Amino acid sequence: MGVSKTQLFSISQNELAQAAKVLAHPARIAILEYISRQDSCICNDLVDVIGLAQPTISQHLNEIKKIGLLKGTFEGKNLCYCIDEERWEELQQSFNKFFTNINLNCC
Repeated sequence: MGVSKTQLFSISQNELAQAAKVLAHPARIAILEYISRQDSCICNDLVDVIGLAQPTISQHLNEIKKIGLLKGTFEGKNLCYCIDEERWEELQQSFNKFFTNINLNCC
């Protein structure tokens, strides 16, 4: 597979593409939905809720953290996290801007 040549694209295009890539996995969507429904940061094990193995859940959480959607304490086995509302709003605005700027008058 060839090189993606990301340097040809703007920072905002690369960031939006990376966020879309992270959000493209159903397990990550399930994790974000679960966390977003909680009243406070969660410190419990997502394995029982999501139904995947702990290492798999950890990999998904790491991918979500890479785009800044989670905040909290991530040390040792005591992981407490919640959605970073500011980053969530930034991504929401970026996606809204992208979708509203699409020209639907072609063909």
